[in-house]
Amino acid sequence: MYDIKPVSAAETNSDIRILLANPRGFCAGVDRAIKIVELAIKKFGAPVYVRHEIVHNRYVVEGLEAIGAVFVDELDEVPADAPVVFSAHGVPKSVPAEAEKRKMVYVDATCPLVSKVHRAVERHQSSGRHILMIGHEGHPEVIGTMGQIAEGSMSLIETVEDAESFMADDPAELAYVTQTTLSVEDTADIVSTLERRFPELTNPKKEDICYATTNRQVAVKEVAKQADRVIVIGAPNSSNSMRLVEVSEKRGCSARLVQRAADIDWAWVKGAKTIGITAGASAPEVLVEEVIEALKERYNANVELVTTAEENVVFKVPPILKDIT
Repeated sequence: MYDIKPVSAAETNSDIRILLANPRGFCAGVDRAIKIVELAIKKFGAPVYVRHEIVHNRYVVEGLEAIGAVFVDELDEVPADAPVVFSAHGVPKSVPAEAEKRKMVYVDATCPLVSKVHRAVERHQSSGRHILMIGHEGHPEVIGTMGQIAEGSMSLIETVEDAESFMADDPAELAYVTQTTLSVEDTADIVSTLERRFPELTNPKKEDICYATTNRQVAVKEVAKQADRVIVIGAPNSSNSMRLVEVSEKRGCSARLVQRAADIDWAWVKGAKTIGITAGASAPEVLVEEVIEALKERYNANVELVTTAEENVVFKVPPILKDIT
């Protein structure tokens, strides 16, 4: 299942403490998106096409490919008579419009919390406000959100420096939204800068950064306080996973991102007495278990759960799939 790299006899079977962050791993939006693909395959039969990775995790993507999902970059790669699912990150309005023009059957797996941001963008535009999108250029969620309204109606703000240099045509008619998977602390610094420069800036009624992103960052902060190293399980193109690495590092705890147990740098682990483990919102629990087992192959490991919140959020699937069980 994973590679076992040799370690010295002196290190083998030494004692370590594993702190397992809770919450970690799959969130309600990811659970829903994966279920949507599985139900679509069950309803329509294979193949079901998926525009972009349904979530940012190769293990999940490969598992869905094995049961009949076909992942593509753009809609024009999908036959007109084949069903297509849009990823959890959301898509520009032009994508479903094109699907309707081609009379395609499509299922939108956009996370409801991302959809909430889309609706806020539409409201701001209808009120005549220019919108500042706090997020990372090129991320699918940012592309999808900025594609909800006409080009030029939104400006991307990635850093505090961007917030300092942005020039508004009408400072009294500005609003901001954020990517849902950002660092809570970094975003707060950007928002603080914008609010100082533009006192009439319209804020979201409720923070856009999703509950799962926030909860996972709070949990890893608690783990990082006590750990010598933190292993974050996730994909390098997963924004929320990368933020967990950054949050750990900012707490003074060395952190590394791994996709599988085989990616662990055992030289980096060597000498640590306490190892923290967490997982991004797109990483399944089976990969967490794999990493723990890899550590147990080398050490006498005691696992402790560090709980900072309990999650019980569940999102419904789209009506087109409700009759499938």
